Amino acid sequence: MNLELDGKNVLIVGGENGIGAAAAKRFVAEGSNVCIVDKNVSSSNDNIVRIRCDISDRSQTEALPDAIKTILPTVDCLVHTAAIGSGSFGFPFTNIPIEKWQKVFEVNVLGMANIAYAIAPIMIAQQSGSMVFLSSVAGQIGSQTDPPYSASKAANLNFAVCLARDLAGSNVRVNSVCPGMVQTQLNQNVWQAWLASVPMAQHLSYDVWAKQKIDKLVPLGRWQTEDDIADTILFLSSNRASQITGQTINVDGGYVMR
Repeated sequence: MNLELDGKNVLIVGGENGIGAAAAKRFVAEGSNVCIVDKNVSSSNDNIVRIRCDISDRSQTEALPDAIKTILPTVDCLVHTAAIGSGSFGFPFTNIPIEKWQKVFEVNVLGMANIAYAIAPIMIAQQSGSMVFLSSVAGQIGSQTDPPYSASKAANLNFAVCLARDLAGSNVRVNSVCPGMVQTQLNQNVWQAWLASVPMAQHLSYDVWAKQKIDKLVPLGRWQTEDDIADTILFLSSNRASQITGQTINVDGGYVMR
């Protein structure tokens, strides 16, 4: 299927690694013009322009539109993948110091809002655009693994629907993609936090721990890859999804079924 993304101008927030980086490569392969926004940027020679920005810092996100104008004439597609976890294993939730909630919400919730405030006016002015926000099945099931992260992802899902309703009249679509089990650094951080919370006798290697989770939780019985998620992001960003807005798409091997 030709997604007709050739020549589209794409802004990927959190695109320096993980799912965001996979999406960036996919868009470039489709002929899109890609600009990455990230707190830490590289100097890779990959035809991708980069802007350094801490999305939890409002002054930095307020400066983004002017920076983007020097690179992209329009923003046809926004892909937001930036997020952090608490770094603690949250079962029970009292294992996590209350102070850690603030940083997670600053990045995951206020960071999303800061980007929406920066980019929505651009799309409203051009009367077109697509926004795809990366959330998580954790935001739907109330995962006990990392309650601050889980709660922030639920907030992301809710705010994306608010945006979809607000922006529909400007021909701007907004959708969420929820990965299930992906072997990203964030997932490995969860394992490390779990490892630190249990006695030595219960320790498992990452591969064994991860396989047990997959066998227990994922009906299709395998990991989702970063490219699996990226493929869905590209579809939702394309005109092939022109009638899809305000939706949450799970790419999770059947982890959450409705």
